Amino acid sequence: MQVAVRRPRRLTGTITPPGDKSISHRAVIFNAIAEGEARINNYGPGADCQSTLRVLRSLGTQIDSNGSSLMVQGGTLQEPIDILNTGNSGTTTRLMAGVLAGQSFLSVMTGDRSIRSRPMGRIVDPLRLMGAQVDGRDGGKLAPLIFRGGTLHGIEYRLPVASAQLKSALLLAGLFAEGDTVLAQPALSRDHTELMFRAMGAEVTEDGLTVSVKPARLRAIDVTIPADISSAAYWLVAAVCHPDAELTVMGVGTNPTRTGILDALQAMGADLSIINERIEGGEQVADIIARSSRLHSIEVAGDLIPRLVDEVPILALAACFAEGTTVICDAAELRVKESDRLQATSKELTRMGASVEELSDGLRITGGHTLTGARGRSYGDHRIAMTLGIAGLLASGETTIAAADAASISYPSFWDDLASLAEGVKS
Repeated sequence: MQVAVRRPRRLTGTITPPGDKSISHRAVIFNAIAEGEARINNYGPGADCQSTLRVLRSLGTQIDSNGSSLMVQGGTLQEPIDILNTGNSGTTTRLMAGVLAGQSFLSVMTGDRSIRSRPMGRIVDPLRLMGAQVDGRDGGKLAPLIFRGGTLHGIEYRLPVASAQLKSALLLAGLFAEGDTVLAQPALSRDHTELMFRAMGAEVTEDGLTVSVKPARLRAIDVTIPADISSAAYWLVAAVCHPDAELTVMGVGTNPTRTGILDALQAMGADLSIINERIEGGEQVADIIARSSRLHSIEVAGDLIPRLVDEVPILALAACFAEGTTVICDAAELRVKESDRLQATSKELTRMGASVEELSDGLRITGGHTLTGARGRSYGDHRIAMTLGIAGLLASGETTIAAADAASISYPSFWDDLASLAEGVKS
């Protein structure tokens, strides 16, 4: 699928992004291994979230769906009769590794080409320390992964990176272990797992950068998923960078471990109004109004990176419209996502006339260069596809994006939503 985008004279309207992908994965996985039945509302519609449903159904979980609403019958997982396929979803792969490590049966899990190239050793090594029998390609460093059960025991472990996927996998395994599982983080990462575990009756303790969990059987709970702040970020950047714009993004999850993009944009001078703040299902939610803004450069590094890691490509686009030079570093993790996002972002924005220098662990972007429409590639990466779509709203001339359907991984209605806000969008 190829999409062509032109800059509209004005950019106004209201958008409600899909349900948060991170919370959707967790809500259905946790309820699948819990006691009881639960309803999940506003479940993320993207292909990644559908991969999680497919895997859980292959493990015997009864999940009835009606649009974005699910009914999940918790219970005991069953040995699958076939290989579990997680598609393009790193979250499904890594979180389910923690679940499968604690089961008594054999299972094999793989995914698409991207998943089979992404590092799994950081998950497998600590699971082995817990007593899990796990193997895979290259000694367990790559998928497919094979789980043969095993008696798990809690460990004290220092995470090598601030990764919510790694942390969540080990906390999940800790539910099936004997004794406490204690994890030391190098920096805070998103805490959706800790919040939901606590709501489902698990004993989770947080002390600074240390989080621990005791073995437990979770209790099923109903969950309403807030709108995904990672998806909201595209519209926020579109509005603050366009010369005549005001967009309202509704029902966005504003969990503090996920709002790095808001902090970064506000530090750049973005005109953002956060209104109607509320709590829904234990998560902070708000509506956000974004308006045309005069931006300036900042430095993005350290503890801020885990709080906006998925938003680095779209933040780099915002930096193209900022006065001065913005530096993003400590983001080497982006080289092993669906694409090498640092390389892809640098190449594609440079193709449009931006001044972007690729660093070993980040990007250096000098603003003030006019963007011109060009032919762009998504590299099969939903984040890159959507970043280029927003770039097309801000550039002169026409921007075409090849393999634009990659956006469906997390945001199936992205191109329809973009077309509803601006004329000159065609596919």
